[in-house]
Amino acid sequence: MAITVPRHEFITLLGGAMLLAVSTAGAAAGQTAVDLDLVLAVDASRGVDATRFELQRRGYVAAFRSGQVLEAIRGGANQSIAVAMVQWTGPRLQAQIVPWAVVKDQASANSVATLIENTPRRLFNGGTSISGAIDYAMKWFTQDPFKTDRHVIDVSGDGSNNSGRSITGARDEAVAAGVVINGLPILAWEPNLDEYYKTNVIGGPGAFMVVAESFDTFADAILKKMIIEIAAAPSPRRHTALAE
Repeated sequence: MAITVPRHEFITLLGGAMLLAVSTAGAAAGQTAVDLDLVLAVDASRGVDATRFELQRRGYVAAFRSGQVLEAIRGGANQSIAVAMVQWTGPRLQAQIVPWAVVKDQASANSVATLIENTPRRLFNGGTSISGAIDYAMKWFTQDPFKTDRHVIDVSGDGSNNSGRSITGARDEAVAAGVVINGLPILAWEPNLDEYYKTNVIGGPGAFMVVAESFDTFADAILKKMIIEIAAAPSPRRHTALAE
C-alpha cells in the first residue's frame, strides 16, 4: 500500500578535486554497509526553465545541509546512507551529477551539497521520460559498491511521461527487482500530476510521494521527503508489493 503525504504548501562546474574526493570515497568504501542506497532523479526537461531548475537545485543543497536530514541518517543501524544524483529528460538523455557517495556526517553531507551546488545543469532539451529516468537509475544499482537491503529511486518532475517506453512497465520491472520508487510531483503545469504519480510512477513496499504545489515550495517538499525516505524501515515484502 502506497503512502501518500497530503498536499501541503512546503515552502560553474565544481573543481575536479571535489568530484574526485566524492568518487574516491565511494570507490574506497568497498562493501561498506549503509542503511539506504538512494538515487535522486532530477527533472531537467524543456519545461523546467533556468529559474525553476535553480529552485530545485537549492532545495537539494539545503536538504543535504539540514540538521534534520543528518539526524535521520544517524538514526539508522549503520548511521550512513549512499546517494547518487542524475538529471534526466528524454528516453536516452540522462547525466550524472553526483557519483555514489556515502553520507554519514556533516562533512560528507556538505561535500555532496557543494557538488550539487556547483555542478551546472547538463541537460536542457528533450521530452519527459520518467521511464527513461527509472531505467537509467536502475543501472546505478549494478555499480553500487555498498551493502544494503534498501534501494530507492526518488523521482521529481513537473510532467507526466510523454516519451520513451511505458512508465508502468519501467516501474514494475524496477519493483520486481527489489527497488522502491518514490515521487515528488511538482504541480506547476499539471494540477493532477499527483494522481498520475500515485497511479503510474511510485511503487514498492512503503512507496510514497510528497507533493510540491509549485517550484517555490520544492525545497520544503524535498526536505520532508528525504527525511521520510531515510527513516523508513525495510520491508520483507520488497519484491511483491506495488503502489495502489
